[in-house]
Amino acid sequence: MALSLVEPAIRVVVDVTFLRMAAPPGDVAPPLPAPLRLVKLGHCTVPFYRYLYNTVGQDYVWWLRRAASDGELAAILGDPAVSIHVLYRDGEPAGFFELERRASTGTTNIAYFGLLPHMVGKGAGAAFLRAAIDTAWEGASLVTVNTCTADHPRALPNYQAAGFTKLRTVLEVWPVPVRLGLTVPDRLLA
Repeated sequence: MALSLVEPAIRVVVDVTFLRMAAPPGDVAPPLPAPLRLVKLGHCTVPFYRYLYNTVGQDYVWWLRRAASDGELAAILGDPAVSIHVLYRDGEPAGFFELERRASTGTTNIAYFGLLPHMVGKGAGAAFLRAAIDTAWEGASLVTVNTCTADHPRALPNYQAAGFTKLRTVLEVWPVPVRLGLTVPDRLLA
């Protein structure tokens, strides 16, 4: 008799919307409100990345990188095509975004973007998103991002207001490991 090694998981059902921006914004970027500043990390450690990812994503079922091993995360963070940019307020992290540059296609993907919970609704989101977009356009011919129904309800409208156009929406079922201890809203349960 064979044993099953399937990890217990919660089935989470989301609509994932894929977006693209084919040209950089033509207007002048709004400045980040004082005292916010953006820093591109030269090297991001696995524990600091976990702090950013887990804190920003705790209310939005961000689980993929949570489930990754330290070795898998170290490999991602060590990839020269990946960059981590942290928004700071008075020396404390306030948000972050992660870019994946694909040299072969000239595409930069905004892989993760978000504010820490204490910064949500404080008026920094639009300028922070624009900073992420402008950074993504450095050397790119196309910028992409995706969002889903587990994300903040303003995510999709904010991406569209920033100039992204919707490509498609697909239904996905995520097997979120129970061991991660994530709270999943009832509206997302299969």
